[in-house]
Amino acid sequence: MIPVRRLNHAVLFVSDLERAVAFYTEAFDMQVAAQEPAANAAFLRARRGDNHHDLGLFGRGAGAPHPPRGSTGLYHLAWQVDDIRDLAEARETLRAYGALTGESDHGATKSIYGVDPDGNEFEIMWMLPRDQWGAYEGEAPVRPLDLDAEIAKHS
Repeated sequence: MIPVRRLNHAVLFVSDLERAVAFYTEAFDMQVAAQEPAANAAFLRARRGDNHHDLGLFGRGAGAPHPPRGSTGLYHLAWQVDDIRDLAEARETLRAYGALTGESDHGATKSIYGVDPDGNEFEIMWMLPRDQWGAYEGEAPVRPLDLDAEIAKHS
């Protein structure tokens, strides 16, 4: 048995490293923790986090193939925010980038979805405090999200 504590970071192959770094530092307010020019790589960290890096980006060039949508492999990454009101700000940010793809109410979590410039999918989510999960402890529904109603309920 492997005694895993948590998922520490994710690494993505991207076609244009500079473009990907700009997207994640501007839209997500991440900061560059390290750069490795020999590997055409950058490592970013969330400003509110305490990790060395949360996201690694490796540039592969404009001709790098993309796996077909729906193929076996990674579906999306989920980034957690501290306050449900942060979801409304994230939604507007993703709209401004033309990157917003959807919204869902998963019971214990409220989520919006988007894509980065390479089409890598991600989720921005807020989680109910554990003591409020109730019936959602063993459920993960996929329902339409009424973000304004959820903000009013949880703010």
